Amino acid sequence: MEYMQAPATSSQGNILCCTCGIPIPPNPANMCVSCLRTTVDISEGIPKQVNLHFCKQCERYLQPPASWVQCALESRELLALCLKKLKGNMTKVRLIDAGFLWTEPHSKRIKLKVTIQKEVMNGAILQQVFVVEFVIQGQMCDDCHRVEAKDFWNSVVQVRQKTSHKKTFYYLEQLILKHKLHQNALNIKEINEGIDFYYATKQHAQKMVDFLQCTVPCRSKTSQRLISHDIHSNTFNYKSTYSIEIVPVCKDNVVCLSPRLAQSLGNMGQVCVCARVTSTIHLIDPNTLQIAEVDGGTYWRNPFNSLVSPRQLEEFIVMDTDIIRNQKLGAGAGIRSNKHTLAEVWVQKTSEMDTAQQYHCRTHLGHLLNIGDLVQGFDFANSNVNDEFLNKMNPSHIPDVVLIKKSYNRSKRVKRRNWKLKEMDKDREGMAPEDERQYQDFLEDLEEDEALRKNVNIFRDASKIPVESDTDDEGAPRISLMEMLEDLSLTDATGGEGADMLTE
Repeated sequence: MEYMQAPATSSQGNILCCTCGIPIPPNPANMCVSCLRTTVDISEGIPKQVNLHFCKQCERYLQPPASWVQCALESRELLALCLKKLKGNMTKVRLIDAGFLWTEPHSKRIKLKVTIQKEVMNGAILQQVFVVEFVIQGQMCDDCHRVEAKDFWNSVVQVRQKTSHKKTFYYLEQLILKHKLHQNALNIKEINEGIDFYYATKQHAQKMVDFLQCTVPCRSKTSQRLISHDIHSNTFNYKSTYSIEIVPVCKDNVVCLSPRLAQSLGNMGQVCVCARVTSTIHLIDPNTLQIAEVDGGTYWRNPFNSLVSPRQLEEFIVMDTDIIRNQKLGAGAGIRSNKHTLAEVWVQKTSEMDTAQQYHCRTHLGHLLNIGDLVQGFDFANSNVNDEFLNKMNPSHIPDVVLIKKSYNRSKRVKRRNWKLKEMDKDREGMAPEDERQYQDFLEDLEEDEALRKNVNIFRDASKIPVESDTDDEGAPRISLMEMLEDLSLTDATGGEGADMLTE
């Protein structure tokens, strides 16, 4: 405790303390500091021991009345939280300084050194320093309590796609990772036809729904389930469910449009190939190279299904090819693709090489195909497809074969692939062989489609050394080093010793 007084002049004399009689400089109280300390205690009414509630599970402190904040030891946030505990009892004094005193981290004690001032007898200002001890008491927060009670989520976003291939989900996963929307999810669970995202608040779930609606063509439904109701305070506890259904069309699917939709898209053919699925469905007519985009709203008003699954694709070998130049389109035709070349090709199934059966078709892959190349396609001539629009088409307008993509040696592509993608932490029992094959298809799509990988973060795989040989080079597309990112970690940023310090 200190006594605040005006500086004494050289002509000013001393007076005697009215209590103990020792000579002191004149002051408004006419008392020495020792007597004034025994007479007045300006820290009276301020508690010297305060309880501070702490949640062990999430390591947060309770900030009354009901919010929980993350604070490090001896941080400004923790200092502000401790002073708020004393604010109600310090209305009559002036806070001058506050700081932490060192305590053992495991002692569950936080000591705060506080300096205050107050005006006492006859205008004298008294300054006092004292210590407040905060006792840390354990209390589980509401969020952790819900987790322990297996009632941890407030809202769930159920993303579904009724298709046999998961290319759209793999692409969607990379977009979520790039924009870091998975960080607010309490749990991510993968099921047969989709993924479930669990959130603690409705706002985080709505943010994910808005992102999905801007990223992939889909439609959504919302439902609520009443969990509890307090009749006294008229409060309701709901669990919200957002159902997102993605269009059942993936990249490299063959589709048959309705006559009305095909006419509205520039009089393009009804049988089209899906080039890619982003925020819209990108279609290309293999007979004319016309391209069109179908958004989610247009699709659900004029739905169409995939005619073929990836398992039904067959391997063909190119016997002859002829580029078609200066083709004239009819009136009202839409935009043509500049990245593809129209060609007429003769192909033969690799499974029918001992026969003379060949198929003639038009394709949009004229810029890729040469005589002797392998290509994957769908055989319409020897298949039975049950589709509403295809059954009503003129048989002369249905092609015998629709070629989808050029085929390369997969094992060689895997060996020389020196990049990788990140994955979300989600609950699943393991990757089935079919899922692994579909994931490899998605990786090959990224190598072949530059527009698709612009929205994907691709990382250089330093642990994998690509294998090169003279027999490798068959023209398979690859991703350049310019498009790869460095996969940074704590070891890369700080070195071995720094990484150990940060992970302790």
